[in-house]
Amino acid sequence: MFVEPWIVDETMPEFFVPDYIEQMAEDVLRYYDLSVQSRQVVTTKPDKGGAIWKLETNKGPKSLKLLHRRPTRSLFSLGAQRYLVDVQKANVPPIVQTKEGMDYVEMGGKLWFVAEWIEPLFPAAKDLQGAKQLCYALGEFHRLSKGYVPPKGAEVASRLYKWPKTYEKTIIKMDWFRQLANVYKEMPASTKLLQVVDRFQAQARDSFIRLQQSPYNQLVERGHSEWGLVHQDYGWSNGQMGANGMWIIDLDGVAFDLPIRDLRKLISGTMADLYRWDVHWVREMIRAYHEANPIDASLYDVLMIDLSLPNEFYKNIKEVVYDPELFLTGQTTQLIDILVATDETKWPVLAEIENDWKENRNI
Repeated sequence: MFVEPWIVDETMPEFFVPDYIEQMAEDVLRYYDLSVQSRQVVTTKPDKGGAIWKLETNKGPKSLKLLHRRPTRSLFSLGAQRYLVDVQKANVPPIVQTKEGMDYVEMGGKLWFVAEWIEPLFPAAKDLQGAKQLCYALGEFHRLSKGYVPPKGAEVASRLYKWPKTYEKTIIKMDWFRQLANVYKEMPASTKLLQVVDRFQAQARDSFIRLQQSPYNQLVERGHSEWGLVHQDYGWSNGQMGANGMWIIDLDGVAFDLPIRDLRKLISGTMADLYRWDVHWVREMIRAYHEANPIDASLYDVLMIDLSLPNEFYKNIKEVVYDPELFLTGQTTQLIDILVATDETKWPVLAEIENDWKENRNI
C-alpha cells in the first residue's frame, strides 16, 4: 500500500492521520532500537501525504517524520541534515539511525526518519530583536551548508538557475488573474482586482528586466558549491530559540539556490506582518544576516531586485486560479486593499537602501 494524500473535514480531530498510515508508523518504528511509550501527531500535510509525530521513548523525546516528497528528493534533504550535523556541527536536529545503521526507512513509497526532539525550543520574539536573531541564524545556516555533496541516488534539488522562469511565471499568472476577474465580474473582489492587477504586473515586468540586466547570471555560474542550500520555508516556526542558540528545523525542502532568496522571503513576510515597510527593520535584518554570511555588492543588487517583485501580492492572490468563486469574495477585497497599502510603503524603503552597499554604509 502506498501513502496517498487524504481528505480532512471539520468533523475530524485536529491532525487526523488515516489508520493505515498510523499502522505504517508503528511498523517503521520496529526498525529502530527504541522503546516507544507514546506517539502523538503534532502536524500533518494531508494534501501532500506527510506527517510528524512526537515520540516519548526510553532514549528521550524523538520525532518521527513521514516525508511527502519523492524518495529521491527526500534523500537529498536527509543527506543535507546529516552533513550539517556531523560535518558542520550546526544547530540542526541529529538523525537517529535504524538498527542497521540507516538514516531512513522506506515504506509506502515514501521515506520515514527519526530525529532528536530538541527541548526546550521556543519562537524568537516577534520584534526587531527576534527578527535579527532569525536573520543571523539564517546566514549561519547558509554559510555552514556550503560544501554539501548529495548522497548517491539523491535527486539534486536546485532552484539556482530558475529565477528567470519564476519571474516570467509571475507575469503570466497576472494575465490569468485579470482573465478570471473578467469572467467572474459579478464576484465582490473582481472589480478591485481589475483595478490593481496592471500595476502589479508592471512591477513584475520591471523586476524581470532588472534581473536580466543584473549580475544574476554571473552569480549562478559559480555553481552549487559556491552558494550552498536554502531552507525555502524559514521563519518564526522553523527557526526557534534553544539552550545553545537558534535551532533550524524542518529541513525537508532544502535546495541549492542563491541564499538571499530565503532572506528576501523573511523580509517580505515580516513587512507583511507589520502591514508596512520599515527601513530600520529592513536594514537591521540585512545587517544581522551579513554578519553571519557576508553579502557582496552583486548579491545585494539581486536581493534588491527580488524585493521589488510583487511577491506578497502574487502569493496571496494566486489562490484565485484554483477556485475563483470561493476566492473572489468581499474578504479578498479587504485583502487587496491591505496589499496595496503595504506595497505603497515598500518603494520609499527600497529607494533608501538600494545604494547602501555602493555608499559603503555601515549596514
